[in-house]
Amino acid sequence: MSTPTHTRIRMFNTKETYPNQSLDNDLCQAVRAGNTVYVRGQVGTDFDGKLVGLGDPRAQAEQAMRNVKQLLEEAGSDLSHIVKTTTYLIDPRYREPVYQEVGKWLKGVFPISTGLVVSALGQPQWLMEIDVIAVIPE
Repeated sequence: MSTPTHTRIRMFNTKETYPNQSLDNDLCQAVRAGNTVYVRGQVGTDFDGKLVGLGDPRAQAEQAMRNVKQLLEEAGSDLSHIVKTTTYLIDPRYREPVYQEVGKWLKGVFPISTGLVVSALGQPQWLMEIDVIAVIPE
């Protein structure tokens, strides 16, 4: 393999992250490629693996955005430089509480946004997930 020209942030293996599943994949939470930061889908779980907000989509969205903020800062960016969000909900009734919470974190940012309702996420306790793309100012 050639040497990557990007930085991987918070690398992990799914074997440790999801012991209840038979997985063994090398992933990371974010990738900085040039002046672009791609943040993996974030859910209501903190970086120690503790679920925040069991059954509460707003609380899960708050934790997911806390994760996004931290990952962007570790990559050299911040919330104000988000250009795109993709939000996944397992129930359309979660749209208002999730989008209200995300909106608090992104007030004045004006990213483009895609929202999807899906039948399930990677773990049954997850009610929402959000991934973002941001830039690092020059």
